[in-house]
Amino acid sequence: MKPLKIVVLDRDTLPDRPFQLDFPHELITYGSTSAAETAARIAGAEIIVTNKVQIDAAAIAANPQLKLIAVTATGVNNVDVAAAKAAGVAVCNIRAYGNESVAEHAFMLMITLMRNLPAYQRDVAAGLWQQSPFFCHFGAPMRDLNGKTLAVFGKGNIGETLAGYARAFHMNVVFGEHKHAETVRAGYVSFDEALQTADVVSLHCPLTEQTKNMIGEAELKRMKAGAVLINCGRGGLVDEEALVAALKYGQIGGAGFDVLTQEPPRDGNPLLKARLPNLIVTPHMAWASQEAMNRLFDILLDNINGFVAGKPQNLV
Repeated sequence: MKPLKIVVLDRDTLPDRPFQLDFPHELITYGSTSAAETAARIAGAEIIVTNKVQIDAAAIAANPQLKLIAVTATGVNNVDVAAAKAAGVAVCNIRAYGNESVAEHAFMLMITLMRNLPAYQRDVAAGLWQQSPFFCHFGAPMRDLNGKTLAVFGKGNIGETLAGYARAFHMNVVFGEHKHAETVRAGYVSFDEALQTADVVSLHCPLTEQTKNMIGEAELKRMKAGAVLINCGRGGLVDEEALVAALKYGQIGGAGFDVLTQEPPRDGNPLLKARLPNLIVTPHMAWASQEAMNRLFDILLDNINGFVAGKPQNLV
């Protein structure tokens, strides 16, 4: 069997483990790859491994020898899947590797904001506890999760895992229907009901034309005054300018985001400029626990080995 040329475009997003492949191959890896570098680097490749590097129709057309695009993530927005299918190129992704990692991160953000931990950290750092006439310092209001309602948008593996964690804390969990849906499916509540009744709203849905800015100024105004908004799904699901205004004017109680519209935010972002005690931003790392990263890599190797062996899996 002739060695297959494999090009890994963003190796630094993967664990530092060897590629254990069951067939003759030539492996070329790049820590990261810019858009300007992509065409030259994938020239002649039969298998491309990419996390977020764009593989568009032109790149696919320029490489008739290409057989497989292995995406090292669940989302495949960075690949022109239609063009790949038309050219007979398989595309596979990684599924269900980070359910616990992302759900735990979302839950961490939720409980941290409900109990206003950042505000108390700020008060302690400012010396307010030392100045208190009592043994304790009362600052921002704290709320229990017990008895509160969590509305989850996205009833996939991550959403279901988060729901299990919330129920263990005796929360009432509802799943929100699509925005503008004409009917409400069994097991869901309407979009508006989810927003208006929830103490916490957590987003775990993909970014599409239908979900882009699904939470904007109007939706934020319909949420409870003390509600917390969590986004560990995709940047772009929420109007970031509207969110900053809602936080500043007390329309909602807090927000925790692991994703932004542009990543990395080289041109800045409204959420990074805000510096509010009831806003937490983490750098798109909810998925990246050690356990999840290793599961991802194991599935990636299985995807590639299975495809070459004639037993493809996780095709999109």
